[in-house]
Amino acid sequence: MSRGRLSPAGRVVLLLAMPALLPLAAACGRPVDGVPAARSESSSTSAEELGKLIVMEVPSGLPRMPDEDLTPPAGRKRVEDIAGYARDPARERAVLADYGYRYGWERFWGTESGPVTGVFVDRFDTRAGAGAYAEDLARNDAEHYGGMLSETPAGLPGGCWVLTVADPDLRQLHGPAAFAWCVHGVFSVSASAVTDSVDAAEEEVHAVLTAQLELLPPR
Repeated sequence: MSRGRLSPAGRVVLLLAMPALLPLAAACGRPVDGVPAARSESSSTSAEELGKLIVMEVPSGLPRMPDEDLTPPAGRKRVEDIAGYARDPARERAVLADYGYRYGWERFWGTESGPVTGVFVDRFDTRAGAGAYAEDLARNDAEHYGGMLSETPAGLPGGCWVLTVADPDLRQLHGPAAFAWCVHGVFSVSASAVTDSVDAAEEEVHAVLTAQLELLPPR
């Protein structure tokens, strides 16, 4: 069973017209041990350096939304920021510690009531932690939103998942959506798109995720 954690899409309530929180799952997740990543550029990236590696534009050409204009603000994310989105922040901090979460960064493009694209990159202590986190998010969001979840989809590297939601509950998503998660060394990399068709959303997510993976340090 997944540990559960806030969906990346749910981190910006203003944009996607969804509940502020996804419920935490029962504490019966698998342990995340794994072997720490070898010392490399990938393992030495700081939060500030990570921010410089996030894509600056998306294939759809949507305008970037200023970090400070969003609720909660986008940009750098600390453990306490992510934990603060949960109903039980102390429990969420323990969940994040189990994954080996260190810090993250998020960025958004679009308009409040129109198409929206988001990118989320999170750094962990180990590859195992990043992989468990990405997989748990994918399965949690598939359960929450419905839709179709695909593992290792065509056009993306191994260790990726894509969720498409063609007929969304408009109380959660304001249009057809696609979400994707990939593991890149000690990073969990994800993207989301809400637009006027599931095909367009999936195309956007594939393209922006591919561009983001190319900007990160080697595995």
